[in-house]
Amino acid sequence: MTNGVKEFPILRINRESRQEIKDKLAQEYAFTIILNNQELVTLLCSPMNLKYLAVGFLFSEGFVKNKEEVKKMTLNEQRGVAYMETSETIEPARDLFKRLITSSCGRGVTFYSTADAQSAARVSSRMKISANEVFALINEFQLRSRIYRETGGVHGSALCDTKNILVFSEDIGRHNAIDKVFGECILKNISVADRIIITSGRISSEALLKVVRRNISIVASISAATDMAVNLAADLGVTLIGFVRGRRMNVYTNSWRVS
Repeated sequence: MTNGVKEFPILRINRESRQEIKDKLAQEYAFTIILNNQELVTLLCSPMNLKYLAVGFLFSEGFVKNKEEVKKMTLNEQRGVAYMETSETIEPARDLFKRLITSSCGRGVTFYSTADAQSAARVSSRMKISANEVFALINEFQLRSRIYRETGGVHGSALCDTKNILVFSEDIGRHNAIDKVFGECILKNISVADRIIITSGRISSEALLKVVRRNISIVASISAATDMAVNLAADLGVTLIGFVRGRRMNVYTNSWRVS
């Protein structure tokens, strides 16, 4: 469909000159998910890997538990719509559909309640990682961020083992980037056992709960974490790492996993 980048004529001004040039901008795309014939949400996103976004979003928000529950998916990219059919009846609490429009860069759209956080299971993984391995993964992560290097206007997310990036995605929304990673894992049957999530965005409670749903024990970000995310990570057994830049990082919780 697109590579997520468009050129636009601008006037660039510095101390010495004014120059008319073409600049590269990140594309923004309105993507509506219709679930079982009911409009669920409109996400403002990058217009790539939309099937991964749709499936990842439904899984992250608890509408489906596995790939088999997605009975049918039809994408109409011209209209910006995904028509999804699931095998399970939407539970009453989820049946209060609202039309929400979000890029998920502020508070991402979520159907979680405080009860979801309280009932979330602790992660069980005993995996560990060295500080040098974290630095190496972040370095590779930044080299993968093609659209960010061209535009400065997107977030990235990746699923990794301790040595390599296994799945990578970019999107204008930080939550969307995570959902695209998980959506690809679900549709391609990529295991998330003993894996790490890396993100460029701020780690909030919603982002952390998306990760906890997949029993992932280590989350690392180039950016900051919120206090609620740190508290949840401590309670749920997640190693939360922020501000991974250069040769330093902040390990907020469960530091025993980082050698």
